[in-house]
Amino acid sequence: MAYTTKGQTFHREAGQRRALIKSLARSLVLEERISTTEAKAKALRPFVERLVSYAKTNTLASRRLAIEKLGDKTAVKKLFGSIGPRYAKRAGGYIRVTKRTKRGSNDARKLAYISFV
Repeated sequence: MAYTTKGQTFHREAGQRRALIKSLARSLVLEERISTTEAKAKALRPFVERLVSYAKTNTLASRRLAIEKLGDKTAVKKLFGSIGPRYAKRAGGYIRVTKRTKRGSNDARKLAYISFV
């Protein structure tokens, strides 16, 4: 029996989908604002918000969890050094998805900016 999958698949296998989200999250942490499609931005939001919640606690266990999820030590260093303390008093909602007006060049994909609040 075919069950529905949680979240969007983006027409990729599970490993490719995890690599896509991990790569987008790494870019967002390092650049603090990226441009991507609206669907990818909406799928990326809960992943990065969980990482920021890890960074707020700033323990060894949370740092190891972030390294496992993100896969890049320089991005984790920035996440725990500057981004986590910035949202120490905030209870959630660290990410903003803003829709862009200009569409993609060859198709009708909707583009969006994703950035930290």
